[in-house]
Amino acid sequence: MPALDFAASAALTFGVELELQLVNTRDFNLAPDADDLLRRATRDAPPGELKPEITQSMVEINTSVHRRYPELLAELRATRDVLAGHARKMNVAISGGGTHPFQKWSERKIYPTERFLSVSEKYGFLAKQFTVFGQHVHIGCASADDAVYLTLALVRYVPHFIALAASSPYYQGVDTAFDSSRLSVVNAFPLSGTMPFVRSWREFNTYYDRMFGLGIVASMKDFYWDIRPKPEYGTVELRVCDTPLTVDRAAEIAAFAQALASWLWEARPDVSADVYLTHSYNRFQACRHGFAGTLVDATSGVSRPLADDLRETFDRLAPHMSLLGSSDALAALDRLLDGGNDAAWLRRQYAASGTLPDVVRHQAALWAG
Repeated sequence: MPALDFAASAALTFGVELELQLVNTRDFNLAPDADDLLRRATRDAPPGELKPEITQSMVEINTSVHRRYPELLAELRATRDVLAGHARKMNVAISGGGTHPFQKWSERKIYPTERFLSVSEKYGFLAKQFTVFGQHVHIGCASADDAVYLTLALVRYVPHFIALAASSPYYQGVDTAFDSSRLSVVNAFPLSGTMPFVRSWREFNTYYDRMFGLGIVASMKDFYWDIRPKPEYGTVELRVCDTPLTVDRAAEIAAFAQALASWLWEARPDVSADVYLTHSYNRFQACRHGFAGTLVDATSGVSRPLADDLRETFDRLAPHMSLLGSSDALAALDRLLDGGNDAAWLRRQYAASGTLPDVVRHQAALWAG
C-alpha cells in the first residue's frame, strides 16, 4: 500500500473533541436523543462540528483549530450554550463526566452509521460498553518526525492528564474506587495501549504497512492508543482524558497539552523505550488514585507522588503558558491540586445528596454553566 502521508500543520495549533452525555430530565438516565439534538443544533453551532458517537445517548463536539487558549475557550462556551438551549426544549440535559454513573450498557442503542455498525459487528458487546465519554486534544505538528517524537515524549505525562481530567468514579451504579474508571473500558479493546517505540515516520510506516498487510488494521482509526499520530490532520491526538464536567476545564487541559508540547519540542528531553517499563503502572496509579497516585521514573528509579511531579511540571511550563496566553488556565489547574479534581467533586455531591440521579442532575447543571 502507499505510505501514509502526514499532512503537516502549524506547530502548536490545537483543538478539542468532547464526548458528552445526553440525559433525560425525569430520572437523569441516558436519553437516546442524539439524532434529534444534532438536527436542531447543527444549524446554530459556532465553527467546528457537532457529530454523533457510537451510541445514541452521546454527542461529540469537535472545535475548530486554534492558536490561543482564550479563543478555544470562547468557542467551547458558545457551542455549550447552543447545545444546552436546544436540549432544554427537548426536556434533555447535557453533562460532562467520563462515565454515566448508573446507566446499563445493555440498554444502549448503536448509532446507525456504517462505521459504528461495523465497530459493533467487530467488537460485540464492547461497542455498547463503549458508552463512555472522553476528551481528545489535538496538537499541530510541523513534520511527521516531530509527531513521532511528541507521541513518545508525551507517554511520561499520561498520568498527569488522567489525574487532571478524572471524572468517572461511578460506573454501573457503584463507586469503583477509581478516579477514572473510563479507561478500564478502553483497555478491553485489542489495539489499545501505546504506539510501538519507533524513531521516525519511516519506521512508523513500516510498522503500519505490516499491520495492514496482516489484516489487523484498515486505517489509523483502528488504533485505540492513549496517544496516536493523526496523519490526515497533521496532529498528535491525546486520548486519555475523561470528559471534564465543564468546558472551561476542557480548555484548560488543552492549554496544558499545548504548553507541554512547546516545552518538549524546545528542550528535546531524550526519550527511550524505558518509559514503557513503568507506563502501565503509572497509568493505573493515576486512574485509581488521581493526584494521590505514585509516579515511578524509569530512568532514575525514583518514586514520588504524582501531585509533586505535576507541581514541578507546572513550574516548568509557566513561561510557555505565559507566552501562549494561557496563564489563567495554569492557575486554574494548579488550584485542583488542593481542591480536588472532578472525581472528588462528584463524590462530594453523592455524599451530600445520597443518590446517583441527584449527582447527574448536579453535574448537568454544572456543565450548563
